[in-house]
Amino acid sequence: MAPEEAEAELRKILADQLLPLQGDGNALFEKFREIASMRSDCGSFQAGGDLGQFGRGQMQAPFEEASFALGVGEMTQEPVLTDSGWHLLMRIE
Repeated sequence: MAPEEAEAELRKILADQLLPLQGDGNALFEKFREIASMRSDCGSFQAGGDLGQFGRGQMQAPFEEASFALGVGEMTQEPVLTDSGWHLLMRIE
């Protein structure tokens, strides 16, 4: 899939399925896990998108900046672009 198509698809998922659930933390978390399990291109799909804990300097800069800007239970409001592709992020701890 071309990067522009991947971004458009991710924005649609965000707008149609995730953003409407904001304010209902458990429903948002479960939907995020469901989507990540089906859509993630990395091994994290097996864990519902959970990458585990990581510190600064361990991820690509845009991913790290977006991750550490989130509060617990928050999700990025826009897709994040890294050299690995497009991402939606949700902080759970």
